[in-house]
Amino acid sequence: MATTVRRAVLTLPAAPLGSENPLPALRAPDGVHAVGPGDPDERSRDGVPRGMARQIGYEPLRSLLPVRIRDGYRRERSEQEFASIVIENEHLRVTVLPGLGGRVHSLVHLPTGRELLYRNPVFQPANFALNGAWFSGGIEWNTGATGHTALSCAPLHAALVPAPDGGVMVRLWEWERLRDLPFQVDLWLPEDSEFLYVGVRVRNPHERPAPVYWWSNAAVPEDAGTRVLAPADQAWHIGYERALRRVPVPQWEGADRTYPLRSEYPADFFYEVQGAARPWIASLDAEGRGLVQTSTGRLSGRKLFVWGAGGGGRRWQEWLTEPGTGGYAEIQAGLATTQLEHVRLEGGAEFSWLEAYGPLAAEPAAVHGEDWAAARAAAQDALARSLPADRVEAAYAAWRAGAADAEPGERLAAGSGWGALEVLCGGFELPGTPFEESALGEEQEPWLELWRTGVFPAPRRATPPGPSLVAAHWRDMLETAPADPLTEYHLGVAQWHAGDVAQAVRSWERGLALAPSRWPLLRCLAVADALAGDPARAADGYAAAFEDLAGESRGGELWTAAESALGQEAMAALLAAGRLPEARAVWDRLRPALREGGRMRLLAARLLAAEGHVAAARRVFEDGFELADLREGEEVLSEVWSALTDRPLPPRYDFRMRPPTS
Repeated sequence: MATTVRRAVLTLPAAPLGSENPLPALRAPDGVHAVGPGDPDERSRDGVPRGMARQIGYEPLRSLLPVRIRDGYRRERSEQEFASIVIENEHLRVTVLPGLGGRVHSLVHLPTGRELLYRNPVFQPANFALNGAWFSGGIEWNTGATGHTALSCAPLHAALVPAPDGGVMVRLWEWERLRDLPFQVDLWLPEDSEFLYVGVRVRNPHERPAPVYWWSNAAVPEDAGTRVLAPADQAWHIGYERALRRVPVPQWEGADRTYPLRSEYPADFFYEVQGAARPWIASLDAEGRGLVQTSTGRLSGRKLFVWGAGGGGRRWQEWLTEPGTGGYAEIQAGLATTQLEHVRLEGGAEFSWLEAYGPLAAEPAAVHGEDWAAARAAAQDALARSLPADRVEAAYAAWRAGAADAEPGERLAAGSGWGALEVLCGGFELPGTPFEESALGEEQEPWLELWRTGVFPAPRRATPPGPSLVAAHWRDMLETAPADPLTEYHLGVAQWHAGDVAQAVRSWERGLALAPSRWPLLRCLAVADALAGDPARAADGYAAAFEDLAGESRGGELWTAAESALGQEAMAALLAAGRLPEARAVWDRLRPALREGGRMRLLAARLLAAEGHVAAARRVFEDGFELADLREGEEVLSEVWSALTDRPLPPRYDFRMRPPTS
């Protein structure tokens, strides 16, 4: 059977994504994936290798700008159709979702009918991506910075391209905006192959070096018999206590941690794959069958993520899919030993590698035996028989020799217009990944006009400000543009991103003096006051910003999103400052529909408790609500509950990902 590629439609029960949050993401990421206090030198003295410590400290994100937060999704699901691309030969059927980050949704081994991945039966966004919305299952391509990519629920460009073996492959590509770098993912199935080949390239078209992050993440089914194997005797462990430590593999603290359900709490195990070893990782069931991933040497890191068998991990798994479905673990491959690191890519250079995913069957008595060296040798020998290392190297060489630069043919899906804007303005040549002017859209229009005329245009109608751009070349253009209020707003956001807080505040204050719409600038200044340690002044700013927005809001999805986001921030700031009547005034002015959201219900409970109505606050929990955008590692539900009562936290609110602190 020749390899085929076809368009298809996948229908799933799905929650709506909703609109993006129109407020610029001025605060730094929450650090849920960071290590605890201490600088890289201290970590080196504590046993972390110096090179790893240096990469842990290299260019962490100061903010998520220019990316916007995606928090408008809900929990109510209905049948929804998703455009998909199906790649198939006689051995494998691969289903790809180009509109959702290029996720490989399914990888079916056709001779046995086995699904090799954890295939989520629903589409349910949750707050795990760097910018919010993420969903579980399949194989995802994480780039940008530590965490799940900001493109998790975003469309990628997709097209057909000639494959190295003369067949056809699917190319996915996009411009990653956190680091301003283009990347591509090429997927193909050689005609007689039991392995999906994936060629990946990240390029730096700029003159300056750039930090690069990449982890390919495969979700795999788990049960009590599931074991994950990799060529390592040690691993770096980090849980949600944020302590990085080297641990032995497989036994640690009385349990074999290569079985995902033998840990209690969620945790990462970053395997120390020795430099000369072939990089691979496999998840095998009690019968010795499952998925294996291998690659060329550039992608040297390997990781196991476990949810664990505790209540919090089990609750998260239900939250990300639906009760009654099987659990999953994650096996991952990355550019560094750990996901805390970013790797320097010089200007004009690129990183590229080849990955392969396919079925693996090994002798179950060996892979589940107590002899760890024999267990992993059995898996590695089975991999060598199924896919010799030299075949992977040859496929990579053939791909890089011409296929990686081949121009795309038939277009299968369209991504964003941001890459087209950057390529047009920067004059970049990127063979194989065309970012064409036809992709430019409404969000890029004002920035295109700024580049062409030196003037940032006023909006044609009253609306919340569009996305800001913050790279140095855009900041330079904004600094020389006429200083109207909207330009000062965007200039302040760009200066803030660059770390020039004083100049950002001055720009926002200048814009405020003449602004017909004051709330965007007031809100930015309130964030600055809060981070400067002045909660009273921040509360003043938030209250004034919300009052201005409430008077200006015209209805519609974008205005509703702004009112919801700013209402939450204002109430939280006023509660923190002890300004209860003003917090109540914000609540009273919210549209009734917004008060029903989970985050607003939680704020209502906090407000009631602060007003002395503890029983009424507890009833908010007892009546039930869902915090759709509950953040990975966030403990606000247990914290508020414990302030209201000594009773145990109800299981529906138990998302705790670490042991209780004494």
